[in-house]
Amino acid sequence: MAQTYIVVDQLKDWSAFLPSDHVITFPQYLSLTTKVNDRTRIINLCKSSRYLSDGYYCSLLAESRGHNVMPSVRTLNDLNKKALYDIELSQWLPSLAQKLGTPAEPTTIKGHAVFGNTLQPELKEFARKLFEKFPSPVIEFTLSYKKQWQVKSLKATSHQVLDDAEETLFAEALDGFSSKVWNKARKSRSIKFDLAMLVNPEESLPPSDKQALKKFVQAGKQLGIQVDIIGPKDIVRLPEYDGLFIRETTNIDHHTYQFAKKAEANGLVVMDDPQSIMRCTNKVYLADLFNTHKVPSPKTRIIHKGESNIEDTLEQHISYPMVVKIPDGAFSKGVLKAQDRAELTKCLDELFKKSSLLLVQEYLYTEFDWRIGILNNKPIFACRYYMVKNHWQIYQHGESKSESGGFDTLPTFEVPRRVLQAAIAATKPPLLRPSRLVMVYMASM
Repeated sequence: MAQTYIVVDQLKDWSAFLPSDHVITFPQYLSLTTKVNDRTRIINLCKSSRYLSDGYYCSLLAESRGHNVMPSVRTLNDLNKKALYDIELSQWLPSLAQKLGTPAEPTTIKGHAVFGNTLQPELKEFARKLFEKFPSPVIEFTLSYKKQWQVKSLKATSHQVLDDAEETLFAEALDGFSSKVWNKARKSRSIKFDLAMLVNPEESLPPSDKQALKKFVQAGKQLGIQVDIIGPKDIVRLPEYDGLFIRETTNIDHHTYQFAKKAEANGLVVMDDPQSIMRCTNKVYLADLFNTHKVPSPKTRIIHKGESNIEDTLEQHISYPMVVKIPDGAFSKGVLKAQDRAELTKCLDELFKKSSLLLVQEYLYTEFDWRIGILNNKPIFACRYYMVKNHWQIYQHGESKSESGGFDTLPTFEVPRRVLQAAIAATKPPLLRPSRLVMVYMASM
């Protein structure tokens, strides 16, 4: 389990908060003996962040030791050069002006962004953006209005500049950001690892429901793993953890991929890892993979929108009905069925607007799809997703709502052997990492 330390100039600087052995002075940090890349986290609360000050050296030494530190040297440098952050912040001014309105006379607003939070309601979005762009425990900002709003100054500072109300906000934000700093109850449970589980409450078709997520958290406690549910805006929190488990539908052009890349760069164990997301969200790759590994699958053709006589070519190899898919679709989206040539042409025209490559497969009737989870080349769970009544997919998407078929789960020893063999064959390394959930279609059971 990673260690988190708060570094201050003097221990009395922490007198307003609960004492902790994890609050140390900069001289103590200098003499701290830790292994490089041991996943130690440092929250730098030294008063000065000027070049070559104690605060600057704290972040610099932390990076040289392989520790995850906030703020980083890059953040300190960026905040010390107005010309650098002015370029970035200029893009935020229209939104900021809309929130602050138009004063009748020149106005100055001063405040603090505390782990991306602020007591000023109209500036909450601004504080969050500051934290995402310049991850720092406390940023002092000054806004001014003369004909238009401007960010006059930004400064990484210490918690000691905060008033009583802001100190309360700081304590709450720090507890939420890294509660393991002083939480004795957590220590008593002999927690071995901290796992972040990425969940998006706004996702319309989430891969796990609330009950499943709750059971996963409970299972983690039994294994000595503290599972924290985080959201799409919590990417800066990743250095707190030992691992990341993504329970949101993944895609390349999406924050889930950014989370995976960030977590991997910080040395976390990641599921799904960036390489698996890149490969497994693309059905073109999977079709080629299945062919390489001789995995039984429907007849499949990969077509390019620049080809000529596509319908003729497809009809020579695949009988109607045909299923046309975009490569990165999920939950039955971007998947159409064509009963004849007229419908096939219509499907191709519609889906080529979304992708230059499409997959066309023969349609095989099944009552359900298999989902087999493979970890380290071993099946760990199995479930069946049934088709929507009077429909050919597990999801039926209407204009106003989506309907899903039923499902059931069963022990892997009850799964037909050829289904397990197909799932294992599909995940053979090194072409595919074994930590990915694999979907296997069987024409009859």
